[in-house]
Order: sequence, then structure tokens, then C-alpha cells
Amino acid sequence: MQTLTKLLLQEGLTRPIVSDTQIARVVEGTTQRRYNLVNRALNAGELHRLPRGLHLLSKPYRDFEHHPFALAQLMLPGSYVSLETALSFHGWIPETVYVSASIVPTSKSVSFDDELTGRFSYHPISTMEGHFLELVGRVTTEHQAMLVANPIRALMDLICLRKLEWQGLEWFEKSMRIESELLGGVTASQIFTLKSVYKQKRMQHYLAELEKALGFELLS
Repeated sequence: MQTLTKLLLQEGLTRPIVSDTQIARVVEGTTQRRYNLVNRALNAGELHRLPRGLHLLSKPYRDFEHHPFALAQLMLPGSYVSLETALSFHGWIPETVYVSASIVPTSKSVSFDDELTGRFSYHPISTMEGHFLELVGRVTTEHQAMLVANPIRALMDLICLRKLEWQGLEWFEKSMRIESELLGGVTASQIFTLKSVYKQKRMQHYLAELEKALGFELLS
């Protein structure tokens, strides 16, 4: 076992992901010494380098398996999982999605590819101030917490990102393969909340049409 790995275990740093900052706290001496110890652990296969100053501990040394959603939020704090990734997670689309796609409160899209942990993509959308995390819930699994959009929020994020126009309820089933029963579970309260999220007039029109198609306009 490499020196760095021993130090991490001694300090109880046995979660799957270890940051450069955590490593700097447990390694005494110069920056060069820390660099050398990290490289030895990498070469020995005890660490795997990830983007943005993160490292994955190898299986014999970590307490549990990492979850890609949790890793996505460690790479870009403030993000939440959405789009097709969240729709697949909730069972709204039949396809398996191999990219962990997230929404970020920034102005730039970015993506990271890693041979062990997969692909991560981040996309900005324009939202009203203070409403970025509406209909986004906390999911906990294997000692890891993650923020994941609920299905209708993920779907509207996708509509917003792709700048799609309203094409009727049939479009969801034909193009997204979303079953009508799932859309039938969307509530008037959720549509009302979503109207407070998006800045674009196009999205306000889209939500108004969706509200009408689901029969909620008659309730207001």
C-alpha cells in the first residue's frame, strides 16, 4: 500500500471521492512531496484521477461504491441532475442514459469524460432569481446525497434547453416515448410552480398550453 493511501485511511478518508484539498491536509511537507505521493498512488492503481481536482479511491480502500449523480455534483457544486438522465432515473423514458446530465446556475456548458466513471455534461438555463431549485428533490443512496429534478421539471428543462415549441400532448409519446399515464400524474400545482421558474416567454407559453391540454386551465 502506498504512503498516501495509508495516510488517507488513517484519517478516515474512505469515501469514494477524495479531493486535492483533503490530500493537502493529510500530507505534510512540500507541494513536490504531495505531488510525488499522489503520482505513486495513481501508478499503483490505488487512486484514479478525476476532473476538477478529485480522485477516486480504488475498491479495496473505499467504504462503498460511488454514485455518478453524487460525483456530478462534486465536480460542479450547485448543479442538479436533470434532462434525459433524470427522466430515465424516474422511469419516464425507456432508454438507458449513459451521460449524467445536469443543469447549472452558470452561463456556460461544459462536459467531462472519464474512462472509469463515465461522461458528465452540464447545461445552463435561464431561470428566475430564487427559483433555480424548484421541483428538485434530494435523493439519498449508499450514504450519498444528490439533487435530482422531478420528472416534470426535468422534462421542462429539456424543452427549455432545446428551445422546443408546443406540439401537443401527442409529441411526448411519439418523440420522447413518455406514456400518457405519467403525464396524467402531473398536478396543477406543479405547473403553477414551473411558471415561476423560467424567464423565457416561450416557456411561459409552453406551460400555458400544457396546462390547457391537461385540463387545468378550467380549474383556475
